[in-house]
Amino acid sequence: MIADYWAAGVRHIVALRGDPASGVGDRYQPHAGGYASTPELIAGIKAIGDFEVTVSAYPEKHPESPDLVADIQLLKRKVEAGATRAISQFFFDNDVFERYVEKVRAAGIDIPIVPGLVPVVNFTQTAQFARKAGASVPAWVVKRFEGLEDDPETRKLVAATVAAEQALDLVGRGFRDFHFYTMNRADLVYAICHLLGLRAQPQAARSVAAA
Repeated sequence: MIADYWAAGVRHIVALRGDPASGVGDRYQPHAGGYASTPELIAGIKAIGDFEVTVSAYPEKHPESPDLVADIQLLKRKVEAGATRAISQFFFDNDVFERYVEKVRAAGIDIPIVPGLVPVVNFTQTAQFARKAGASVPAWVVKRFEGLEDDPETRKLVAATVAAEQALDLVGRGFRDFHFYTMNRADLVYAICHLLGLRAQPQAARSVAAA
């Protein structure tokens, strides 16, 4: 399959172990005919072609990791296997993410760590997912969404504002790239990008640029 991707012109792969087929929270069992770990998967990809390989990173550690130190060491093994960039699990506390990046750098890992942000479309569902993923939800986030369970329009406005505020704070800390977990809500991410000052390029301008 990877060889087919290379032949088709694909040069960038996001390599993830993935969740158990039975769902997040259950014990992961490697496929008998597959790779035992993400570093092995990355090494297998790099053996076929010189792909850029993006991997996952966990500011509050992966739920299955014994501690953050072990989790960062796993990230280091991913880099040693050929990973060129990492996208973080979503988080709401920028201080947590910044401290994580400092620890990653102290461990000798120098690939870009892209912060992952999630617009809170449904607070109850997001909180449940965060709990399973090991991501903390600060009290200020809970308070922002209080009383909006039956008010989807206001909730959408608050979600876009919260995510944009978080991104702008990260920009102030020196981060320039972001990964948005859209939760199938491209309209919400579009609104967030607008709040961040990004604008869609007019069709005429795209045509001139292409010419």
